[in-house]
Amino acid sequence: MAFAELLDRAGGVGLFQALQIFTLFFPSVLIPYLMLMENFSAAVPSHRCWVPLLDNSTAQAGVPAALGPKDLLTVSIPPGPNHEPHQCRRFRQPQWQLLDPNGTATNWSEAATEPCVDGWVYDHSTFTSTIVSEWDLVCDHKGLKSVSQTLYMTGLLIGSIFWGVLADQFGRKWILSWSCLQVALISTSTIFASNFYIYAGLRFLVASGVSGILLTSMMLLVEWTTTRRRATTITIQGCFYSLGQMTLGILAFIVRDWRTLQMAMSMPFFAIFLISWWLPESARWLIVVGKPEQGLRELHKVARINGHKEATKSLTIEVLMTSMKEEVASKKAHRSVLELFLVPILRNRSCIMFILWMTADGFLHSGGRLGSVIGPLIAMTPQSLSLLSPIIYGVLPVASSILLLFLPETQGLPLSDTIQDLENQKSAAAKGNWREVVVTESTSF
Repeated sequence: MAFAELLDRAGGVGLFQALQIFTLFFPSVLIPYLMLMENFSAAVPSHRCWVPLLDNSTAQAGVPAALGPKDLLTVSIPPGPNHEPHQCRRFRQPQWQLLDPNGTATNWSEAATEPCVDGWVYDHSTFTSTIVSEWDLVCDHKGLKSVSQTLYMTGLLIGSIFWGVLADQFGRKWILSWSCLQVALISTSTIFASNFYIYAGLRFLVASGVSGILLTSMMLLVEWTTTRRRATTITIQGCFYSLGQMTLGILAFIVRDWRTLQMAMSMPFFAIFLISWWLPESARWLIVVGKPEQGLRELHKVARINGHKEATKSLTIEVLMTSMKEEVASKKAHRSVLELFLVPILRNRSCIMFILWMTADGFLHSGGRLGSVIGPLIAMTPQSLSLLSPIIYGVLPVASSILLLFLPETQGLPLSDTIQDLENQKSAAAKGNWREVVVTESTSF
């Protein structure tokens, strides 16, 4: 946990951390736009089958002038389950007898009906265009809407694993910048999708980039924040996400066309890509992977921004290597993700957090995304398995809340840099010396 002391020497929390939070404000607000936009861009407008008497001027020419649109609708479209015009069926031939109030009209169910073989007519009063109305994701094809969301969540899942590994190999800053560029380019390209399958594939790639932004921005915030301010920093970022969710509704109210809405949400990521370059790489990561000189330069840069110029003299390569000796040695041991299950204390915490998320941060993000992938599929089961949804959504949160009781308290503790740090915490807690852990490991705070 020596890096916490080095960070404190570089000024602790100051102007740099404020600028970092402000920089990450923009992606934090915009990411909920991309994740939740299909609540609007994939909205299902009112619709009915296309029928000649209502939608073909040639057929309308032979209709008596006394008959209005409501009468033509009655003879062309059978009533649906809610007694409104059926959204997925139409009469093969106009049922004129249904207009005769005194005659013995044949029950509509006895008349021949057929699917909407000529397409649908949509109500554009709320949304001028959605992916549902553009590609007819209704009736027999309505399941494709859930497939789109599942593919998006699958992209988040795969991206969490993929970018988590690459962030440990190539650094947090590079992955953040690349992910911003990927989201900007591919999300903008989505507006040119010519069919639903291209659209869904592009959304999958956008989601994988979103995972990279979520993962690396959280890493940079945590690794450049002191123990005391860490909870506050993460809370602020969470508020940014909530702000994005709230303002999405306002934007969707103003922009009613899905392509325009997609463009409005995508273009800002080009600016975010350019802005992200000023962010320094995680000094903690640089030191651990064997780049102490570069890590020291980043610490000096942060110290100057925070107004602690004297730290550039007191923070030397010798001080840095002495403080981080144990952490560097731990990295040389070539730990792998399997340590999450091989080391008892990590195994217990990882399994509990995996279930709770259904934050190795990429692995736990993957657990959360797995639940997101399954969610839309569960929503498709009520017709065949009516009790499945309430059982899963009711029992799992209760069981997860019980598992929380087995996680240790981390308030006031610095980040653990090695597995040995975790073991020391566990031993101290078992002996009732938790206060001693806080004092000895956070003396600089």
